[in-house]
Amino acid sequence: MTISEPMTLLTDYLLAALVLVFALRLGRKGEPEQKSIRMWSLAFYASSSAAFVGGTWHGFHLYLSPLAGLLLWKITVYAIGLASLFLFTGAIFATIEGLPRRIFLLLAMIKFLLYAAWMAVHNDFRYVIHDYAPTLVFVLLLQGIALLKRREESAPWIIGGILVSFAGAAVQASGFDLHANFNHNDLYHVIQMGAFWLLYRGGLMLRDRHEV
Repeated sequence: MTISEPMTLLTDYLLAALVLVFALRLGRKGEPEQKSIRMWSLAFYASSSAAFVGGTWHGFHLYLSPLAGLLLWKITVYAIGLASLFLFTGAIFATIEGLPRRIFLLLAMIKFLLYAAWMAVHNDFRYVIHDYAPTLVFVLLLQGIALLKRREESAPWIIGGILVSFAGAAVQASGFDLHANFNHNDLYHVIQMGAFWLLYRGGLMLRDRHEV
């Protein structure tokens, strides 16, 4: 059996393994009472799953039945949706308190449910971007405010991770290939490894805002 996209499979699997390690460390080394860190850890578990299943699709989609290929694709897009939800909620717990927190948590859940319903009957990856990109912008804004107002230690790392992630997405969208055997998807995965490392470092420093 010939792997259809061997480098994309490899970089996806490496990304999945790295993010899984980060997820485990967030769960074990992060303070367990901090909901923001727990949500961050769940976001990393979901991201690792998306990378692994996505890599499997890229590597073996030529040999998959239409149903199996569709199943792997659906798992990938829903895993990314969950990652978006957990990043959203983690940032909310870390930066918002009181009634506004509960409102934003409700909005985050509604956003995910709408996304889940839409992706049940759609497959285009641009809808995944339409869901994930606003979450990153929202987290970026919250962490920017946290940096300016409270000098939160987590903020520079998380802001850096999001900016690197956006840079990776731009590279992927550009279609720029370093080599015939190392395309824009492969380069995106490598850049995402750096982005997740920054997000991981920031995640370890997250602290919940106290309820009032």
